[in-house]
Amino acid sequence: MSVPSIESAFVVFDAQDSGCLSYGAEEAGRRWLVKTATTAAGRASLDRACAVHATVRHPVIVRPWWTVRGEAGPTLIYPWYDGSVLNHATVHGTDRTGLSRFLRLPVPQVEVALDAILDAHLAVSAAGLVAVDLYDGCFLYDFSAGRMRLIDLDEYRPGPFQLDADRLPGSRSYMAPEEFVRGAVIDERTTVHLLGRTLHHLLDAAQGWRGNGDQRRVVDRATGAAPATRYPDVPALVRAWRVATPLTRPR
Repeated sequence: MSVPSIESAFVVFDAQDSGCLSYGAEEAGRRWLVKTATTAAGRASLDRACAVHATVRHPVIVRPWWTVRGEAGPTLIYPWYDGSVLNHATVHGTDRTGLSRFLRLPVPQVEVALDAILDAHLAVSAAGLVAVDLYDGCFLYDFSAGRMRLIDLDEYRPGPFQLDADRLPGSRSYMAPEEFVRGAVIDERTTVHLLGRTLHHLLDAAQGWRGNGDQRRVVDRATGAAPATRYPDVPALVRAWRVATPLTRPR
């Protein structure tokens, strides 16, 4: 099977700032999402994505069906999944229509989606990876099926590591303080902070916090400014969250 061409695309995503071009196309009766690099930075990102998907497998994480390597770097072909990206960010701005709709869902439905995100990161943790650039643009939610998926985890990398730049890529509203400090250690406690901010953002609507008090205490510990004050790793955070959310995890 050949790589679906952009000429057959039913949608093109060409206004991202990642250095990548993506498009949806149909081939052999199936829909696919094709992602290829247009810059050196994009090529490095897709190389990292290949490494991530070679290491981590989880039903919530959308992984490539196959990869084609060429002179311009890898082309990743993903299965197409219907749904809404909660934050569709482009060089022209952001569209948070999906996020606004998600925040209006019943709390138990949101909690099931959050548990899916956490469960996927147990696999990330077990693989020895640290989350980088996790934010609501990585959350693809199918409102019809009530299912959360994770996409574009291209910046995840083995940890711990020492930051050799002035900052990591990502959304400030999700990032941990150490992600802005050259020389800082980035480790699993950084992932804990990103997940804590995820729990906060997706359970905090215009009317305020929608979760219970135990959940809020879990979030507060996970998002402590000093890494040493947070949960020591992702499994510890997930255990605490599930104790605070005992009735909504899918069986």
